[in-house]
Amino acid sequence: MGYLDNSSITVDAILTKKGRELLAKGRDFFVISQFALADDEIDYELWNPAHPLGSDYYGIIIENMPIVEAVTDESYNLKYKLLTLPKNTIRIPIIIPNPTSITLEEGGNQQTVTITTKNGGNNTLGYTVTLLNSDAASIVGDGQGIANNTDPVGANEDRRSITVSCNSQFTITTKVLADNVDISTKLIVVGNETGGREEIELTVTNNPDISVGNTTNSALGI
Repeated sequence: MGYLDNSSITVDAILTKKGRELLAKGRDFFVISQFALADDEIDYELWNPAHPLGSDYYGIIIENMPIVEAVTDESYNLKYKLLTLPKNTIRIPIIIPNPTSITLEEGGNQQTVTITTKNGGNNTLGYTVTLLNSDAASIVGDGQGIANNTDPVGANEDRRSITVSCNSQFTITTKVLADNVDISTKLIVVGNETGGREEIELTVTNNPDISVGNTTNSALGI
């Protein structure tokens, strides 16, 4: 979602497939209960305290920057969310996943990822984890956190993103690759209390002994 013009209240929104279904049912079904704001398009290095016209113009370039329209790709949208932290906070919470990059072979191989937050936060509501391409793998949360729901269709519908919630860890299980070609994608981890964000690189490699419709017993661990 993005503001088209910061001098008006017009909002440009792109709905997911689920959102369109709810909107078609009527206003009682399509209810926006939560939203997030971000400043992804702002370059704060343009703040100029040496502007010759004085303090009113320190941020004039930033204020006149064009505002981006709605973006449906989770890789680029809402990476830097605005958040409220307790008074006197001196350090921004940082999400630390372990491991930070993963390479697994197709066909049911697993990896458990643990998540912590440096400088506090996310202890109560946990984390939201989005796998951008579920053709590569499936993910399961630890049954805790704000919820433990899966959404088979994310904002970027053609790539079949999937989202789960967890409190401290989640597990990845690779699938059999449909085209027998390696898949490189990302897992996006967001703190539900701090708004912090971290990305995990995921690569699922092709096993030439496995083919769709003819999965070997060894690939299944039998």
